[in-house]
Amino acid sequence: MSITPELYEFITKVVEDKVKEIRVTREDLDKLVSTVKELTQAQARSEERLTRLELAVEKLTQAQARSEERLTRLELAVEKLTQAQARTEEALANLVKSVAGLSETVGFGLEDLARSLLPTWLRLHEGIEVSELSRKFFKFDSREVEVNLYGEGRDKTGTAIIVLGEAKARFYSRDVEQFAAGVRELVEGPLKTVNTYSLVFGFWIHPLAENVCHAHDIRPIASYMLSRK
Repeated sequence: MSITPELYEFITKVVEDKVKEIRVTREDLDKLVSTVKELTQAQARSEERLTRLELAVEKLTQAQARSEERLTRLELAVEKLTQAQARTEEALANLVKSVAGLSETVGFGLEDLARSLLPTWLRLHEGIEVSELSRKFFKFDSREVEVNLYGEGRDKTGTAIIVLGEAKARFYSRDVEQFAAGVRELVEGPLKTVNTYSLVFGFWIHPLAENVCHAHDIRPIASYMLSRK
């Protein structure tokens, strides 16, 4: 069978069309391969980021666990400090009570010491003869003033005189001011017609308290002064 020019042209056109179809299919396949490759790379990057995120979350979890452990230790420490503070406050309260009781005991002991030694000291240093010193309460104008060293005697000229004293372990300015106010009330009230001699007696007298004594004509006498000539 001979091929006519028309048949040859037809066959050629059919083959060219098929070739074109095959070329288009390969281009699409190449595009698909490229797309798959890009998706694979993107997936790899996503998995890498996910792995880093998982590691970060794990580190945060571990850090949180350590923080909670430290917080627990801190809470325990605070609880111990709170308990220790409570014990300290209790001990301090007991100490305050003990010191208060001791102060009261020392105060009365100091008064006894003053009553025993001051009459001799007054005779030797001030020329005042007083037989004894005792605690006395004055009531006037609906008020009461206490003097824990009170004695009636005579001075070096033989004139009647009343000794007014305060015994306290430690004297500060405010203590002397308070005593001076009480003496002033007595001198201006029930004792205004007699001569008085005022003194404070203690184990220790602050220098500023001594200045206040001199300002109010009060003799400061510390226990260590009793041995002075």
